[in-house]
Amino acid sequence: MNGPHDLGGQMGFGPVAPEKDEPYFHGEWEKRALGITLSCGAFGAWTIDESRHAREKIPPADYLSASYYEIWNRGVETLLERHGFATREELLFGHKLQEGTAPKRVLKAEMVPAVLAKGGPCDRPVDDEPRFAVGERVKTKNFNPATHTRLPRYARAKAGVVEAVQGSFVFPDDNAHGKGENPQWLYTVVFDGGEIWGEGADPSLTVSIDAWESYLERA
Repeated sequence: MNGPHDLGGQMGFGPVAPEKDEPYFHGEWEKRALGITLSCGAFGAWTIDESRHAREKIPPADYLSASYYEIWNRGVETLLERHGFATREELLFGHKLQEGTAPKRVLKAEMVPAVLAKGGPCDRPVDDEPRFAVGERVKTKNFNPATHTRLPRYARAKAGVVEAVQGSFVFPDDNAHGKGENPQWLYTVVFDGGEIWGEGADPSLTVSIDAWESYLERA
């Protein structure tokens, strides 16, 4: 979807300025925000793609004025309410008012190291062979969905070259909305600076993205 999360070099937001020797967390509450998000995700009620879309749906003014973990908190509140684990009133008052949805599983403290080590692999087999090959020139499609997508705005309707075939993976555009995993081939596509930024771009720069097969057509 097009939203405040998909800046892609928009004018007016300034350069990315990494913080030197940045700590993992800037406050104790950020540790709790991460823990709550992972614990709630372990309920088994939603996918990582649905959680990303929940954050994307935060109103632009709220999104752009929030810090990283504030965005995570607001996203998980949306998911807890959507899936019946908590009501809006409970989230506001901070305590249980009624019985909610029972989680499929609960992440206990002693389980955390093994769960984090396992991760959440999303590679899946597909029956078809890759449609595109390394070195082939392709063009990304031009679409602007109200739903989730991993194709950034700045790379739509752009021509590039396939640099790698990464394998087949869950298709997030469907998985975010309960339509199933529907795995597709995933490609690394490289664009030169002029294709992305146009006249006056630094010709020595390139931009690479990972693009699912349905995002692409032959150039």
